[in-house]
Amino acid sequence: MNYRIVEDLNEMKLDDIVRLLRMTYWADKRPVERIEKSINNSKCYGLYVDAAENLVGFARIITDYATNYYLCDVIIDEAYRHQGLGKALVSHIVSAPELEGLRGILITKDAQPLYSQYGFEVVNDRAMFKAAN
Repeated sequence: MNYRIVEDLNEMKLDDIVRLLRMTYWADKRPVERIEKSINNSKCYGLYVDAAENLVGFARIITDYATNYYLCDVIIDEAYRHQGLGKALVSHIVSAPELEGLRGILITKDAQPLYSQYGFEVVNDRAMFKAAN
């Protein structure tokens, strides 16, 4: 499957991001105004596939670019799951040069196996950390 990952928020539509976040258990009731504020204050990543016009994947990080980054709101459209797109998106993010040497932090209820492939280690039932490299 051909895909492309974009990092320019201008290449992503707010409506597409909201639609994806409505598919989650953690942000399905998040007000649109809060979603918009969160993406405007984060580094965002969007994923498109050739067969779709709309955004099919999204993630964002919150960081100071000096010590830590928090990976959050990682979501792949339900119609495109189990095709390696989540792995591609997470791999792209954690290998970004601007995150090199920073500690990664995330919280997940059920995706520990995905993130452990990229160096994140479970510290309790939901929190995971990736050591600074």
